Order: sequence, then structure tokens, then C-alpha cells
Amino acid sequence: MDTYRQTLDSAELTLSKIAARPLSDADQLGSAIAQLTNEFSDQLATIAGLDAAFLDWQGKKKGQPTWQGLGVTDPTLPLTSFSLGLESDLWALAELVRSAASFPILKVKLGTEQDEHVLDTIRREAPTAIIRVDANMAWSVDEALRKLPMLARYGVEFVEQPIAADDLKGLRKLKQAGVLPIVADESCVRPVDVDRLAGHVDGINIKLSKCGGIRQGLEMIRKARDVGLRIMLGCMVESSLGISAALQLGPLVDWLDLDGHLLLAEDPFTGIGGDCGVLRLSTEPGLGVFPRQFRSAAPSFGS
Repeated sequence: MDTYRQTLDSAELTLSKIAARPLSDADQLGSAIAQLTNEFSDQLATIAGLDAAFLDWQGKKKGQPTWQGLGVTDPTLPLTSFSLGLESDLWALAELVRSAASFPILKVKLGTEQDEHVLDTIRREAPTAIIRVDANMAWSVDEALRKLPMLARYGVEFVEQPIAADDLKGLRKLKQAGVLPIVADESCVRPVDVDRLAGHVDGINIKLSKCGGIRQGLEMIRKARDVGLRIMLGCMVESSLGISAALQLGPLVDWLDLDGHLLLAEDPFTGIGGDCGVLRLSTEPGLGVFPRQFRSAAPSFGS
């Protein structure tokens, strides 16, 4: 995770420091998560893993799915987008779009001189697909203002993080232009960021590895609703185990970008689906995912 300076070595070091503490049981660890997010604020992916493990254990102990324990009553989920990545070879991009024909929502990375050609290729190969754009801070404010009308012509649904993360004035200018919804990603890391983004963007992207876990994500959702922001749940390239943690909050948001497990050559876990953009919340206790080699029966899913 280069953007957030987290590595396997830093994760192992963080876990060793936490393991050395006099925590008597799992319940005590669960209540310490909020403190750990502040103490290890530069290693929140690791804390998110601990939070997910605790809530999975708690759900299994109580015999209920994690999402129910969080107060979610309706397990209905939005469809997830499928990511195409930043592709300069338009022939290869066309083939990739054709291979993703079963996915109704496509997310594409932009930020090169070929941006319009990329969108033209996608729209030609997938005329009915919903297209979402992530510029990953690649544009200046003026460049974004020039490109937004072009994106709208191609039917783009919204633009994620078009400019630098700390340029709130610029984000507000893009929002006020009213061409397309502006969604903050790198600008919105933790719950404290939600309030300061109110009025500057139309929505936020919550990633558990950024904010520190399921319960931190739930707090961000509540804050976002209070200030009128729409919400997307995003991810890194993760197995079904990692994606399942975010999925517990899926019924509470507007958009899903939880396709990290679909981008793996081999996913060591199973249980959440993803074909055609359809993800599923399990009705089994905990997070509802299982190691592939140890799964003895198909999971039962909520509607």
C-alpha cells in the first residue's frame, strides 16, 4: 500500500507491539480498537484487520452474521463496479471491456492525454454500461473543469478524486460547477475528514484499510448522512476475506466498488460472490467467508 506507507513488515511490527500488551481476552481487544486507530494512525490497514477479526469472532460467538450485529436489517446490496485500470493501449482496453461484458458498471482510471479516447473505446464496446471515473488526483482544477463536460457527454456517473487531496477549495469549485458529482477518496481517510468535506464534494469513498475498520467505517457513514453526502465503499486489491469486512456495511451506502477479489488470479477465500457485479451477504455467523480448501458446504445467502 504505497499511498498510505503500509507494508507487510510494518503490519507485522504493529501486530507484535499489540500482541505484547496485557490484553486478557478478545472482548478486551475489541474495546481497544478505537484507541489503536489513534495510536497506530499510520497503520490503519492492520487495525482494520484486527477489527474485522474481532467482529467475525463476535458474530460466531453470538451465532449471527456480522452485518446483523451492526444493526443492518436489510441485506440488499447495490451492484459493485468492475475496475479496468489505467490502460494506454486502446486495443487491449477494448478487449478488457469485452471480457467484462457481464458487469453492468465499469470503473476506469483516467489521467493521461488519452482520456477521451479511453472513454470513447469503453462506450463503443459497452454502450449500455454505467461508467465511473477515478482520476486519482491527476488533474489540476482548470484541467478538471475542461474535462468534466467531455465526461458528461460519455454518460459518466461521477468522478472520483479528480484533483489533489488537500485542495478543498478546488473540490468545492468542481462541485459548484454542477457538471458531474464529485466523490472524495484520498481527501477522505478517517471520520474527522467527513465534516470538513461537507459542502466541498457530493460524496465520499470509504475504504476500511484507510479508516481503520468496520466500526470506523460505520461512523463515517453516519457522519456522511448527517451532512448530506453520498457514500461509496471502496477497496484495495484484496481477497474475499478483506472485501467481506467492507461488505457488512454495503446495504448502508449508495455505491459499491468492492471488486478487489475479482482482480486476483486466485482468491484463497470464498463466500461473497461477485459475478456480474452481484455481491452477497451471508446469513451464516461472522463475516461469512471461508478458506476454499476447507469449505464443506455452500453458504446460505440473504436476499
